[in-house]
Amino acid sequence: MDKKKIIIVDDHAIVRNGLKALLSFFDDVDICGDAASFTELEDLLLEGLPDILLLDIEIPGKNGLEIAAIMQEKHPQIKKIILSANITPDTISDAVDAGVVSILPKDSNEDELYLAINKAYKGEHYYSNYVSNIILKNYLKKDKAVEDSSIKQVEELSDREIDIIKAFGDGLSYKEIGDKLNISPRTVESHKNRILAKLELHTIIDLVKFGIKNNLIQL
Repeated sequence: MDKKKIIIVDDHAIVRNGLKALLSFFDDVDICGDAASFTELEDLLLEGLPDILLLDIEIPGKNGLEIAAIMQEKHPQIKKIILSANITPDTISDAVDAGVVSILPKDSNEDELYLAINKAYKGEHYYSNYVSNIILKNYLKKDKAVEDSSIKQVEELSDREIDIIKAFGDGLSYKEIGDKLNISPRTVESHKNRILAKLELHTIIDLVKFGIKNNLIQL
């Protein structure tokens, strides 16, 4: 039976010992070392590379995310799993950037930890339900923020500016818009430029897309 070689990196001995005891029940797991710091980990790696690193984040000196990034650069074949008591959206993003394949809260049970180890060993990603919920809530929060921002932008547009956007959505030229609104083509262009600046857009196409997205232009 091929054993999955694992090194545990955590600055608390009680955590390292607890993880070793937890994983000792699985015959295909071999804890080939544990380290309290990046320096200790480097010494262990001189003796041989593991298949998987179990990393805490809050480690004195180089933290777990920094260690993961270094390992990704030097030894990308080593799979990295983060175990942390403090998981945030930023933590998840930084971990993914550092090549981490799995993120688990420290109170995960042995079955979930073993599942993450098996997934990592196969080169697959795994996120616990707890982490998945953080990702989902953060996505919904950002989506709501974007929606609120768009609503505010529409509310700040004047009736004339909305008419200009709608006219561009109808495919009218500057002259046709001017004739429709009883203003000169140059005034239409001035309105367009002010609208683009106000909405932080660049082209008429961007303006039409904004109008469609915010129901100012009906398809």
